[in-house]
Amino acid sequence: MTDTYRPVVAVVDFHHQRGPEVERWVGVEEGHDPATANDWHLLPFLALSDGAHAAIEDFSYFTLVLKSTPERSLFGISCTRQLDSRELINRPADVTRSTVQKAVVVITENPQTFTAIREKLSVVTKAWFAQKDFEDVEILERFQESLNKGFGSQEDDRDLYFGLSMRELIHQFKWQTLVLFKCLLLQPKMLFFGSNCEKMCLVQFSLISLIPTLMRHLRDCADPRMDYYATHVEKPTSLKTSERASLLAYMGVPLQIFGKGSLFGPYTPLQQLDTLADQDTKSYVVGSTNMLLLQQKDRYADILVNLDDNTINIHSPSLRNALALSTADRRWIDFLTQSVHDTWDENIPSRPKDMGYAGSEEFIRLQFEEYLLSLLSASKYSRFVSSHKGDSKALLSEVEGDPSSEFGNEFMTQWMLTENFALFERTTDSHLFDVVEPRHPCAGGLTIEDVQRRLAAQVSELHLDERWRGSKEAMGKHISTGRERVTGAINTLWADIEVMREAQRKSAEEKKAAATKNPPTADEKSNPKVAQAQASVQAASSRAGAYLSSWGSWASEKRKNWQKPENSSATSPTTPTMPPTQIWSAEESRPAVTTVSELSKEHTITPTASASTERGSDLKRVDTEESTQEDVQKTQQEDIASHVAAEDPWVQEKI
Repeated sequence: MTDTYRPVVAVVDFHHQRGPEVERWVGVEEGHDPATANDWHLLPFLALSDGAHAAIEDFSYFTLVLKSTPERSLFGISCTRQLDSRELINRPADVTRSTVQKAVVVITENPQTFTAIREKLSVVTKAWFAQKDFEDVEILERFQESLNKGFGSQEDDRDLYFGLSMRELIHQFKWQTLVLFKCLLLQPKMLFFGSNCEKMCLVQFSLISLIPTLMRHLRDCADPRMDYYATHVEKPTSLKTSERASLLAYMGVPLQIFGKGSLFGPYTPLQQLDTLADQDTKSYVVGSTNMLLLQQKDRYADILVNLDDNTINIHSPSLRNALALSTADRRWIDFLTQSVHDTWDENIPSRPKDMGYAGSEEFIRLQFEEYLLSLLSASKYSRFVSSHKGDSKALLSEVEGDPSSEFGNEFMTQWMLTENFALFERTTDSHLFDVVEPRHPCAGGLTIEDVQRRLAAQVSELHLDERWRGSKEAMGKHISTGRERVTGAINTLWADIEVMREAQRKSAEEKKAAATKNPPTADEKSNPKVAQAQASVQAASSRAGAYLSSWGSWASEKRKNWQKPENSSATSPTTPTMPPTQIWSAEESRPAVTTVSELSKEHTITPTASASTERGSDLKRVDTEESTQEDVQKTQQEDIASHVAAEDPWVQEKI
């Protein structure tokens, strides 16, 4: 094999009996099988991700080991599509399912070319499936030839812009973007999960691309046993500050995150879990679309990034303490988040809406580069201060105390225990702080502006405007509906009233017309008056009967009280009593009273023709008799009471 690896194309098919398998290779010597030569037995599972059948088009990114001398990492990208088997022109006999699923795979050594490869791969795969004849692979052969012509040695900065847009990453994770970046430097076991395989892979590439030039130094990332970079890197002896590449190399960049004991697998199938659980695998950054891995997250992950619900769960307590952002850290990432928020465009997320520099992709990446260089310089100065305690002349006058504390003391302690820090310490000068100022980009204590900015960010995260907008629209809709209902009810009520009035008016007119045609007789005219007179007589009779009944009850009670002194003569012998015979004689001597009911019997009113002419005199006679009756009853009651009181002093006293 030559030093430069030529990209190759493979076709992976999902066989209904044998499962995923490599169907053919394009761009290799006849009879040569790269999968067998390099032990790529997991290639079919890497190319066909879990859940790819649920999408029309799906992309997967993965790493492979090239068995060369020395071994190095290769990178693969696959495009998966499906086709109804009934539409095939030449349907093979072993195709028994209703759907055919295949993936076109490109394997290259330069992951920074994935942006261009991805666009071509999508078009080629779609065109190949549109042929509906998978035996015709001419389009794949031409595609492989174009890869050899168009992608040679890449010396530009194309890696800076590969993966998910940094604007989208910050917009999605906000201040936690810095947590993920610092977590990457600590080299824990990072697990990314998401149902969208391509997005999950791109987030990982975006994260590692924040370390400048790391995308061009990933030759050891595919296997934890490889350590070529660490054994061959040399300490820079010169510096050209006018050249960015020279400055980064002198500062020890890139930090080698993926060296011995580390693994990078943007998409990792379940068949690769043995590698993750191996004792020689100390750290990794991997992704999975299988829910089964979430059930064992405590075993396989120190930190879990769930892209479906945008959550970050840190399972290791020590890692959680180390990733707690300092005041300066939070101020710095809040500034970046605000710059993205102010220039956010939903239609074109990767570009500021005002087309300005602030908040752009380049602006964000340069901010992270400045943060990393400041971190490296501050770590060198911190160790220099520790070795020169008491020598104030050797210290920088413009730097107070330990500037590394602005990045978090716990974070600095754990970072100094990692493999990438050990390599950085070994391959860099001890006085890096003379080149880059050893100071946090947003150094300083907590200020009122920090509190206000943090409160504003928290309020913004609540999306109160959006919630109130929805509530206001719903309220306005309900008020409008209620107004319409009330208006309709009132209109219906007035309509009913008008209908009723019209009916009454018509009824009155009909009665008036009928009365004009058939005038009433004399008997019919007198009947209402007679009925009214009878009702008046009955009411008067009822009142009179009730009055006499109450008077009789009162007299009976008094009679009993009069008899008590006679029964209790032993206690009051001198009390004069009235013989019962006198009482009865007094009662019998009361003049006879004719009741109203008797009066009504004696003078029964019969509705005749003559009664209609004498109704006025009859009513006057009834009223006169009622008044006479009441006067007689009142006079009799007063006579009896005065007579009894005159005869018996005790009764007089009681009365």
